Amino acid sequence: MSFIRPYTEVFKSFRRIIQQNGGVMSSVKTMFYTDDLKEGTLKGTDKYGNNYYENNKYFIGRNRWIVYNRNQGFCYDSSQIPAEWHGWLHYSTDETPVDNPPVKRKWMVDVHKENLSGTKECYVPYSTTRPKIESWQPPQ
Repeated sequence: MSFIRPYTEVFKSFRRIIQQNGGVMSSVKTMFYTDDLKEGTLKGTDKYGNNYYENNKYFIGRNRWIVYNRNQGFCYDSSQIPAEWHGWLHYSTDETPVDNPPVKRKWMVDVHKENLSGTKECYVPYSTTRPKIESWQPPQ
């Protein structure tokens, strides 16, 4: 019966991951949104509703992750991560902003803006200089 033991450990681990993600249906939704199911401890939540997790049993570089707020749907990207959590995700510090809140300076902006590239609100520079090459206009 020793050949069954590794399978029972895998089943127990799978069961823990399903339970931590909120059951079977919630796990399917999480898998649909993130393409990954992981087990870890919740380290904190930012002001936008993003959840940050850590599990040191995973390889370094894969042991910290974010689950974006579900209100974003599929329109999420890394510019929606505040600076204090970005430092923790990328191993600049081992202390989360929950454990060691960042010091607010007067020059710091309170509102975090996400990257608006590809939307109607994106920044489009304009040039005040005359172009070196003029486009051809067909005669009318």
